[in-house]
Amino acid sequence: MVKKDYYDILGVTKTAEDREIKKAYKRLAMKFHPDRNPGNRNAENKFKEIKQAYEILSDSKKRAAYDQYGHSAFEQENVSNTTDFSDIFGDVFGDIFGNSRTNKNKKRGSDLKYLITLSLEEAIKGITKQIKIPVLKNCNYCKGTGSQKPLQKCYTCNGHGQIQMSQGFFTVQQTCPRCHGEGYFIKNPCVYCKGKGKLEVYKTLSVKIPNGVDTGDRIRLTGEGETGNNGAKSGDLYIEIKIKKHSLFKREGNNLYCNLPVNFVTAALGGSINIPVLDGYVKIKIPPGTQTGKILRIPKKGVKSIRDNDIGDLFCKIVIETPINLNDKQQKILYNLRQSFNEFSDARNNPKLKKFLDNINRFFYVIKN
Repeated sequence: MVKKDYYDILGVTKTAEDREIKKAYKRLAMKFHPDRNPGNRNAENKFKEIKQAYEILSDSKKRAAYDQYGHSAFEQENVSNTTDFSDIFGDVFGDIFGNSRTNKNKKRGSDLKYLITLSLEEAIKGITKQIKIPVLKNCNYCKGTGSQKPLQKCYTCNGHGQIQMSQGFFTVQQTCPRCHGEGYFIKNPCVYCKGKGKLEVYKTLSVKIPNGVDTGDRIRLTGEGETGNNGAKSGDLYIEIKIKKHSLFKREGNNLYCNLPVNFVTAALGGSINIPVLDGYVKIKIPPGTQTGKILRIPKKGVKSIRDNDIGDLFCKIVIETPINLNDKQQKILYNLRQSFNEFSDARNNPKLKKFLDNINRFFYVIKN
């Protein structure tokens, strides 16, 4: 009996590339698979024929031998017994030897992330926020099946999601190529979710933000993420914190920093200033002769740590403010003060100015000489 040409069996040319051969085999194998043609002896024989052709043409060495010698190259060889059956179907269909349908389909929902922006005051005191987030929920119309009518049982695997293929003494189990392990397929997709089984909806959550949170901190809400498949657990929702820039304070860790304007008279003579803090007011003592840039530290007036309850400090940077919009009396007082400086001033009144002028004189003296 004359054997058919392997290229003709798969319907490809002799110059066909590997991917063309694989594609042709997959199409024909699915068409003539015994499970899809129960009791059809012709389909079963055709399937064996297709399988044998693919075993030869998918192997570069065997294909080369076949191209040179034809069927005679394999007259002393049982191809089915010398070829790894799992490699053939594994390469074409994938998911060999198990991959239980139950484990595949029962998938935990995805975790979600939501960015929430807080003011510094809210972060320090703590607050409860109402947020509205989009999530995927099972479609109410199809009950999450994705099908407008009852699901169609897969006739390839008979609803098991797996098919078994015999090879000699071995049985190879693989995911059904028809239903991809589901055991069923959707014949009439749901008109609402378009066959996806889920719809995007919005839900409102009340999120309690503890005091002391900072930018980059995350709060996990267990089970508030995407809904899982087939009764699997839902994912989690992660609330990521971002603190808005404040007009007065700058936060670094648990410490607060600010610029503190001070009247030049108070800076010169010394005095005290009452400034508001988180738990009331605190009096800051300004030493006589305070200069711009001096930093005063106020212990335990910063932010309470969310991790160890330690309280940071408040650091105030002095900024000497020059008075403006002076009335006649104030201008006269300052004029007399300037005259007094001109008559009685020495290096002790303006040490920085005295040092600057000395350095300038030295600079130009060196240049001239």
